[in-house]
Amino acid sequence: MVHVWPLTLRDEELVLRPLRRRDRGDFERLRERNREWLRPWDATDPEAPRRRVPFSTLRRWNEQQARLGLQLPLMITVRGKLVGQVSAGPIQYGALRSTSLGYWIDGDRAGAGLAPRATALVMDHLFVELGLHRIEVTVREENTASLRVVEKLHLRPEGTRARAIHVDGAWRDHLVFALTAEEVATGDDGHGVLARLRREFPSDTPTG
Repeated sequence: MVHVWPLTLRDEELVLRPLRRRDRGDFERLRERNREWLRPWDATDPEAPRRRVPFSTLRRWNEQQARLGLQLPLMITVRGKLVGQVSAGPIQYGALRSTSLGYWIDGDRAGAGLAPRATALVMDHLFVELGLHRIEVTVREENTASLRVVEKLHLRPEGTRARAIHVDGAWRDHLVFALTAEEVATGDDGHGVLARLRREFPSDTPTG
């Protein structure tokens, strides 16, 4: 079990990497273009629901948490272009060995299979390299695109967490999904979740 940061994960043209200083313009344009697409699903601050975290603050916090091994915030890129983000955290060790995953994708890229592939890449890293036992994803019932991601990755439904996360200005119920290491058959290449996704959705997962 070795936590490495900065970290880069790859699957063909899909590359997951940390947010960089020079990404500022591309990142802010991506978020602005997707503001309405992401608004119903983005977590908000209960004390200041409309506050937007400055890029420099976000990047600094990401770096600090990642270097401490508490978070794994990775940008999703396709052929060098930012198209979304997948993040794990808080990462808990000891008797729990668990974490929660969140992800978002450019609305123009939705339905192309990028979010499941990126999420699967991170899940395999968490299970194999970090030795985690359980990964959880929480999704609003109305978020059909995100529900499709957890379905493709075979996360088990575990029920509803009432008023769990402050989203879009209010406390919202979230459906809970999870997967444990025992539920994944991992190959010698370190891929289990991604390998299953490739078998079941080959059109979404190019292999060269």
